[in-house]
Amino acid sequence: MNAMLAGRRVRLRRVQHADRPTLIRFDRDAARYPSVDGYRHWAAHRANPTAAGDEPRLAIETRDGGVLVGSVCATRIAPGSDRFGYGVGIGPRHRRHGYAEDAIGVLLDFMFNQLGYRRCEVGIYGCNHASLALHRKLGFREDGRLRDPEYLCGQAKYLVLMGITADEFAERFAYSRLSYPGSPQGPGAPAGPALSTHLAGPGGSSGPVAG
Repeated sequence: MNAMLAGRRVRLRRVQHADRPTLIRFDRDAARYPSVDGYRHWAAHRANPTAAGDEPRLAIETRDGGVLVGSVCATRIAPGSDRFGYGVGIGPRHRRHGYAEDAIGVLLDFMFNQLGYRRCEVGIYGCNHASLALHRKLGFREDGRLRDPEYLCGQAKYLVLMGITADEFAERFAYSRLSYPGSPQGPGAPAGPALSTHLAGPGGSSGPVAG
């Protein structure tokens, strides 16, 4: 298996060709449910990975059994910026198990502590109460609300803009959420092999990446 990042419940790893049918099925299943997050698994990962630069496009799988349950795609806010955002989705049948919370925590830890980004910003539909509650639990603060119809769809009447800084994340989580194969979890845990040579920090140079 490729190098990966591991949390308490899930692992993040590079999306593989074999993941395609499952990611597409997640999108089809989600269409049968009221959708308020707008995240589409396969659309987020179908781009040529070699053209994705340093933007992590990762599958989410369970630590127990290695079941693919979702995906996450991180994006830099602007070239050379120390800010990033992300989209995350869990297959409808795998929700309410804490997978999204763990995956987001692992991604934040990786982007802040391994790659050196300083702030994360996300936009969440105001009617997506579960996602808003989850992000508040993780320490995100509301920065404002956007009512521009260009960014809205369906029953959403506004977009809640939320953010968290590296320092705020560090204050809330005193130890690393990451664990590395064969290494202890917590402060000082050594970084393993890189997930991808294309992953880089805000300055564009490759940073230390957990295995």
